[in-house]
Amino acid sequence: MPFSNKFRINLCFLCVALFFNIIVDAQEVPPIQIFTPQDYNAEDQNWAISQSDDNFIYVANNKGLLEYDGASWKLYASRNEGILRSVKVSGDKIYSGGYMDFGYWIKDKQGLLKYTSLSKSENLIIKEDEEFWGIIVVDGYVLFQSFESIYIYNTDDESYDVIDSNYRINKMFKVDNTIYFQKTGYGIFKIEDGRKILVVSIDQIGNIELINVFKSGLGLLFQTKDKGFYYYKDGVLELWNKNIQDTFAHLSVYSSIRLKDGTFILGTIANGMLHVDQNGKELLKLDQSLGLSNNTILSIMEDSFGNVWLGLDNGINVINLKSPYKVYTDKQGVLGAVYTAAKKDGLLYLGTNQGLFYKPIDVNGKFTFIEGTKGQVWNLSILKNELFCGHDKGTFIINGTAVQQVSSEIGTWIIKEVKDYPNLLVQGNYKGINVLEKVNGTWHYRNTIEGFNISSRYIEFLSSRELLVNHEYKGVYKVELDTELREVLNYEKLPVSAGIKSSIVDYDNRVLYSYKEGVFEFKRDQQKFEKDTLLSGLLNNDNYVSGKLFSDVENNRLWVFSKNDITYVEPGKFSSDPKINVIGISNEVRKSKSGFENMLDLGDYNYLIGTTEGYLTVDLSKIEHRSLDMHLNNVQYGSHPNELTALDLKSDEVFKNETNNVKFQYSITNYSMLSNSKYQYRLIGIYNKWSDWSSNSEAFFENLPYGEYTFQARALSNGIPSANNVSFSFAIDKPWYFKPLAIISYVVLSILVLYVLYFFNKKHYKKEQQKLLEKKERQLKLEQLENQRQLIQFKNTNLQLDIENKNRELGMATMNLVKRNELLSNIKDELSKRKSLNEVDNVIKLINSSINNTGDWQLFEEAFNNVDKDFMKKIKALHPSITASDLRLCAYLRLNLSSKEIAPLLNISHKSVEVKRYRLRKKLELDHDHSLSSYIIEL
Repeated sequence: MPFSNKFRINLCFLCVALFFNIIVDAQEVPPIQIFTPQDYNAEDQNWAISQSDDNFIYVANNKGLLEYDGASWKLYASRNEGILRSVKVSGDKIYSGGYMDFGYWIKDKQGLLKYTSLSKSENLIIKEDEEFWGIIVVDGYVLFQSFESIYIYNTDDESYDVIDSNYRINKMFKVDNTIYFQKTGYGIFKIEDGRKILVVSIDQIGNIELINVFKSGLGLLFQTKDKGFYYYKDGVLELWNKNIQDTFAHLSVYSSIRLKDGTFILGTIANGMLHVDQNGKELLKLDQSLGLSNNTILSIMEDSFGNVWLGLDNGINVINLKSPYKVYTDKQGVLGAVYTAAKKDGLLYLGTNQGLFYKPIDVNGKFTFIEGTKGQVWNLSILKNELFCGHDKGTFIINGTAVQQVSSEIGTWIIKEVKDYPNLLVQGNYKGINVLEKVNGTWHYRNTIEGFNISSRYIEFLSSRELLVNHEYKGVYKVELDTELREVLNYEKLPVSAGIKSSIVDYDNRVLYSYKEGVFEFKRDQQKFEKDTLLSGLLNNDNYVSGKLFSDVENNRLWVFSKNDITYVEPGKFSSDPKINVIGISNEVRKSKSGFENMLDLGDYNYLIGTTEGYLTVDLSKIEHRSLDMHLNNVQYGSHPNELTALDLKSDEVFKNETNNVKFQYSITNYSMLSNSKYQYRLIGIYNKWSDWSSNSEAFFENLPYGEYTFQARALSNGIPSANNVSFSFAIDKPWYFKPLAIISYVVLSILVLYVLYFFNKKHYKKEQQKLLEKKERQLKLEQLENQRQLIQFKNTNLQLDIENKNRELGMATMNLVKRNELLSNIKDELSKRKSLNEVDNVIKLINSSINNTGDWQLFEEAFNNVDKDFMKKIKALHPSITASDLRLCAYLRLNLSSKEIAPLLNISHKSVEVKRYRLRKKLELDHDHSLSSYIIEL
């Protein structure tokens, strides 16, 4: 092999070795909450920190005074826009000092801070460029310290005393009710009765710079910048606890405090924070590599909850020293995500997606990679007093740091002991179930159980040959094995839904299956799953993140992982009902791998929880179920959402109707990094139902309708409800058009409108009524006309009938005359033929007189006139020259009688009738082509 290739390979191995043996260096530390300048919207340096009675935090920043209410930061600019160097809360006042100014802040009715300067008194003359670095409140006095002077302000009579110094005053200190300060190059003094008294001379203290002074027994403990601690008593100054001075070697301390438990926190200029006990022994050291934002600690404060606040050269950090949690973070990403953990023989093992790592269990040191385990580790189980490692590449036994592979069947999810088979183990793999056997004290792979090739991540035994296998995509299977554990006799899919991130576990002799729809217990007598309502309530749909359950057999606890918290269930001490314990650490904060949550019992109520960045530990005995106070910090309103005005928080308000946009800001003073706060609110009067839990600490209502409202909000911290609910009542006035005067105007206007409508309607209806009457009259007239028409038509019909009857009568009369005259003519003709004329002559005369009887004509004329009364008049009028004989002929022609029929009626011959017709034509002056009969009929 070429030398260059060998060199590259050796170099790679060296890098890997260094990577796994050196870089994996971290330690378990308390949770650290980090606030950057971008978070609090101010500058980087923070010179002093104090806390108010309502647990709000105040910080002296380069840009002004910062206020933190547990949910949000607010910046108040200093009076002269200079740097604030000091802050101290006393009662309802927040004293601050900065460039050529000191004074106090106090909250107004709107919850906003207002500043009052004390340095502008006529009795004070502030030196040029003087800055105030320290504030102490004691017995009705407030002391403001600069490098040149100490100003003593009497809060009762607002008078001042000044202690000037020609030497630099670095700091002042309060021990009990005595104030100490150091004059550089002169000594240590105390203030009594407004006068300075030398306590330790320069000959004793030399050029040592004091950082703080503490009471120690009957003496004083001087904490110095770079010389450690000194003890002073009865005029004697000596080094304190010489055995621990190496701890403070090479440290340059800038700030320090003594905690309530008597231990000390030291803030250095370049080495972060050091926590030592009452004897000076190091307890904890934190710097930027272990989670701090910066190594320069400018200020330190312990809050009422035991948290340590650090004002840094670049940001603000909160160390949760009293937290039940400790965090191990692998910032280099060497460990990877932790999937499983185990402890054995004083070693702590972590199985991750990068392999298997270990370290001594009680030592804050680095984790070391175990060679031969590179790859995904799924499971660590101590079985038969052996540590088994389920790995992507198979199964290993871990003995200290030595590795022995006992199975090369890939993908070992889980390994289980089998009842009644002491030398066998069953393991679930990617492709089914395998059996390990111990022969002559050595474990090895024996066989794959035939007849079942489904991935078996979770296995629980119902009996020595009957087990349940869960596959998150396919469901739960009940599998029956033969006596040799070599073959599946039978298997069936149980009637329960499959679920992603589901699991199956044995807890307290109950086999439980968990997925999104809840937790189900397998009932052996019914051979089916039945929902457990109590446990299912811990994994409701809104709170579900994983169905992974963890059974702590030794302590008989069942652990459940949800979106907002971790819950563990244990038997009740005084009842059969299980006890539900909630740890308020959300999935977002704990950073667990969803579906692969894992825990390890470390003993003494301590548990390790694997995360994607390492792990965290929790001490159940230190979890406090403390209800925190909730605060309503600010209420704003306005007519435009972007132009709001602060309101008085103590009194009920009535807003104008147009100012109907209201914003509420509230908070709970929870400063635990791993226990985030959740809020709910409602606005009684419009939204009576509580909102969903949210981390948002404000509520904004836009364009509210008029009415009376009560805003309410509540909080959850660490799973514990807040000690109180905040409430604010207000009302939005009715718009002007709904006010009494407007309503009266509406009534009057309505009455007027109604009257006008009534008037015009009445006029309209009257007009319409007139129209209707006229229309009715017209209708009546039309009806009358119609009736008359119908009557006339009826009469005409009757007349027509009469005419027809008379025509029939006239026709019958005419025919009778014709028949009679014909008969008489025939008789006359017959008689004329007789020989004896004398006998017949009288008869003929009688017949002639009968034929020429004018009475018959008169009767005919009368009947004719009844039928056609105007004909005679009309023809006479048209033709005056015609005679009565002509009229008689015209009447017969009008009846459409032929000449032959007319001849007997006139008692003349047929030819004579034609002659009379000819003569009549001439009198009527008719053309030759024009028919006489047609003219007479049509006339």
